[in-house]
Amino acid sequence: MCRTSPCGVAASPRRGPGLRKRRPSRDGPGLAGTGACPVPSPEDRGEGTAVDETALDKRAANHVPLTPVDFLRRAGAVYPGKIAVVHGDRRVTYGELWRRARALAAALTAMGIGRGDVVSILAPNTPAMLEAHYGVPLAGAVLNAINMRLDAPAVAFILQHAESRLLLVDRGFASLAAKALAGMTHKPAVVWIDDPAAIGEPPDALDYESFLAAADLSLPVAGVADEWDSLSLNYTSGTTGNPKGVVYHHRGAFLNAVGNALTFGLNPESVYLWTLPMFHCNGWTYPWAVTSVGGRHVCLRQFDAATVFRAIAEHKVTHLCAAPVVLTMLIHAPAEARIAFDHGPVQVATGGAAPPSAVIEGMERMGFRLTHLYGMTECYGPSAICAWQEEWGALPLEERAVLMARQGVNHVTVAAQTVLDTATGEPVPADGSTIGELALRSNTVMKGYLKNPKATEETLRDGWLHTGDLAVMHPDGYVEIKDRAKDIIITGGENVASLEVEEVLYRHPHVMEAAVVARPDEKWGETPCAFVTLKPGSEEAVTEADIIAFCRANMAHFKAPRTVVFGPLPKTSTGKIQKFVLREEAGKLT
Repeated sequence: MCRTSPCGVAASPRRGPGLRKRRPSRDGPGLAGTGACPVPSPEDRGEGTAVDETALDKRAANHVPLTPVDFLRRAGAVYPGKIAVVHGDRRVTYGELWRRARALAAALTAMGIGRGDVVSILAPNTPAMLEAHYGVPLAGAVLNAINMRLDAPAVAFILQHAESRLLLVDRGFASLAAKALAGMTHKPAVVWIDDPAAIGEPPDALDYESFLAAADLSLPVAGVADEWDSLSLNYTSGTTGNPKGVVYHHRGAFLNAVGNALTFGLNPESVYLWTLPMFHCNGWTYPWAVTSVGGRHVCLRQFDAATVFRAIAEHKVTHLCAAPVVLTMLIHAPAEARIAFDHGPVQVATGGAAPPSAVIEGMERMGFRLTHLYGMTECYGPSAICAWQEEWGALPLEERAVLMARQGVNHVTVAAQTVLDTATGEPVPADGSTIGELALRSNTVMKGYLKNPKATEETLRDGWLHTGDLAVMHPDGYVEIKDRAKDIIITGGENVASLEVEEVLYRHPHVMEAAVVARPDEKWGETPCAFVTLKPGSEEAVTEADIIAFCRANMAHFKAPRTVVFGPLPKTSTGKIQKFVLREEAGKLT
């Protein structure tokens, strides 16, 4: 009997709800019915077939499932003595990293966790988090890296929705994990991870090092049977407040990692600093990309400008990825925190809000070279890059910044990127002014949303991943996003659904109406701004500080509004709140 699993994709015949393979026409949408004259077949021309397909079948020798796990398998064999991971005073070689990942897979297998089962992890950018990106899929299981910034109810929701079998939890987040598990009926097993820099009491559970030490490395592990097998499960904010579980497959992760290595110029001499959380789109697939070339991972448990500068200089860091807020913090770091480095420009990839010219200039002055990316959880992170053109170097900074701030062209492993008219579904003209919806088609697009076939069908309809972002296409083929649909707010690189914040606001006893929009912020890119109408007689009973405190007590702090404006809300004749008016008002606030 075939074992079922939460993701429902353990073996080829079992695809799960809404996650089946899609087989579009070989010609692709938009080519049928064009009246084009078909090319005559060899038989029509009275000839034999151009290629005799006899005995040219797929077989073990010529068709191997693509999986990023193979990157570490190869690196462990090719570079066994090379330093793969740096974490404080700790050094881990590629040979050791492979053995530890193999031990994790064996330990999971021994406790009955296998193909399609979900293993969650609540940890910062430490070696254990990196090991999980290999050991969990090597066991055939699905990795679920959880955002540490979430509150306990959100973590509990993810663990329940994913039906996690095991939770790996860093000691520093044991309290958060305990609160999340307290309200759950069906709890996952727990293994706690120790770390020299962690603060907090460990849970009453098996520790990670003992878990690995007891593993039988001779025990066979499931590995990868099909590249369409589920590899990881990442939760992203949903418009109703509950996050959606995005399911990745091995093929997509392999290809996106290779695309990142090519696009970002990674090589065996590369030293990558982990300023981007590995829980965010699996670190944009860089846990696999850096390993694919045998580069070095420098782990960073917590971001601090002084620590970043020190790490860059000490380890001669060549690459890092970061949200715009991180760049701003580096630029405005106090003089005593800055440490000069002279080993060449550090390549920095940033996504989210377009960096202003002052940020680009400030980063270049300090020895960084900036590349603007676009992506979303549904496409494994980066899907578009503002590819550098040589002639831009001769332009004044202000003109160059305008070009560099665009989202750009499709990633090397993204098959197609376009901007579609929201009414007709046809591509808009490349005039830089006609607005449509940014859409993607690629092997690096998610399988779908876990247990949500309706949302999967809506997002992947008509052969495209519909991003929900409104953009224009420029004459040179570069896209530029003009607005975000569904009122998603990006603060510090994290997505916040405005409806989720509004739901909390409406629970406040003095709030009658509420609407939340993005307010521009120099540090965070954007922050939630709440417009609130109080109930009659409540004007003297509540303040801005009271509203903010209430939100922070009922949701993750980064999602809570930082600004609250009281007064009547602008509405249409049908009673719909005019959020575009509120966005304009938020932009004027000082």
